[in-house]
Amino acid sequence: MGSYIPNTDADRQAMLKVIGIKSADELFDNVPKKVMLNKALNLPQGMSEMGVASKMASLAGENKTYPVIFRGAGAYKHYIPAAVKRITSKESFVTAYTPYQPEISQGILQSIFEYQTLICELTGMDASNASVYDGAAAAAEAMNMCRDRGKTNIYVSATAHPQVIETIETYCWGYGVPVTVIPAGADGKTDFAKLEAALGADSGAAGFYLQSPNFYGLIEDTAKCAEIVHGAKALLVAGVNPTSLGLFESPGALGADIAVGEGQPLGLPIAFGGPYLGFMAAKNALMRKLPGRIAGETTDHDGRRAFVLTLQAREQHIRREKASSNVCSNEAHCALTAAVYLAVLGEDGFAELAKQCHSKAVYAAQKIAAIPGYKRVHDGEFFHEFVTECPNAEKTLKALDKHGILGGLPLSEKRILWCVTECNSKEDIDRLASILKEEAA
Repeated sequence: MGSYIPNTDADRQAMLKVIGIKSADELFDNVPKKVMLNKALNLPQGMSEMGVASKMASLAGENKTYPVIFRGAGAYKHYIPAAVKRITSKESFVTAYTPYQPEISQGILQSIFEYQTLICELTGMDASNASVYDGAAAAAEAMNMCRDRGKTNIYVSATAHPQVIETIETYCWGYGVPVTVIPAGADGKTDFAKLEAALGADSGAAGFYLQSPNFYGLIEDTAKCAEIVHGAKALLVAGVNPTSLGLFESPGALGADIAVGEGQPLGLPIAFGGPYLGFMAAKNALMRKLPGRIAGETTDHDGRRAFVLTLQAREQHIRREKASSNVCSNEAHCALTAAVYLAVLGEDGFAELAKQCHSKAVYAAQKIAAIPGYKRVHDGEFFHEFVTECPNAEKTLKALDKHGILGGLPLSEKRILWCVTECNSKEDIDRLASILKEEAA
């Protein structure tokens, strides 16, 4: 990296003279000679800027990208307005770091505060943290928040995303906490009768995780679930797709105690899997249990609006072994992106986005279900994902791949989970149906 340091040879010699040595090699005199490489690294020669650009373009050309995507399952292709990237790529945002000296970090603290405010409005909750690493981590951290004296047992719906369930189980394994998975009914939704029976027989039940829309795209009855969970004196954690909240009631309004989810749909590209962010929000009674940072608004000694780190005492770098969470950072730039995305769309734009996702998904479900050999597996209401049976999932997806279409996620040999967003045009959906019909003939 030496050649990238903007110092001339004369600059380097002047610095070496100040510290009393003749060459940079003398800086390593205390390192035993036997562990020194004593030869040049086996690296290619440097290239010009144009050469590097050409090489990178060539390498990128080996990636297969799809102009049309009908797959979701936790990562969704949405249109991102140009203003979002324009604003968030400003140097002052890109280079900002965790505000360990909050009094001189007013800009980043304000961006976190604005993000928290938007998440609270979206989820119907009272307080939000500055984000955590991803949606699965948010779910696991939320279940940890439910634990209290004498109540430590965790329950999870089998209709949640498999990777979220796995993450919750991993966290709880580390704490020595049992996790019970409540099965799904034949309708693809949580079996509330079995949930009620399980919670009623367990005085140590701490919390239940319900995802809606669930992994199969179906809308769960969050309000009914809240009644059951609260009847057992446990807490309800609602996992949500944030885009769906432009159309459906917020988890807070439906009785959830904590709301979590993956923030990738809020202005972040699919980007081969990250970085993403996990959002977390809770009712006031649980605010002090929220992991990570919470930025707050106050006034300075001159009465001007100012921002501070309100709470972070739960973190391991503050309380060490007494901490209730090991999260001590946040996805600040991703959170900023989510806030800018929501601000650019506005309330009406966000509602229109959700409406388009839903209406196009309904149209696609009808078109696919009309094809011989295809039909919806579940009849319930859904947002923008749904499951269909098919003659052969592998054959179907290969046929779509030949036409430059990434099909849905195969759940089994004869089942596919489809996803439709505002990025899918009517022409895309009609073309998808035409290919499936031709393949089924």
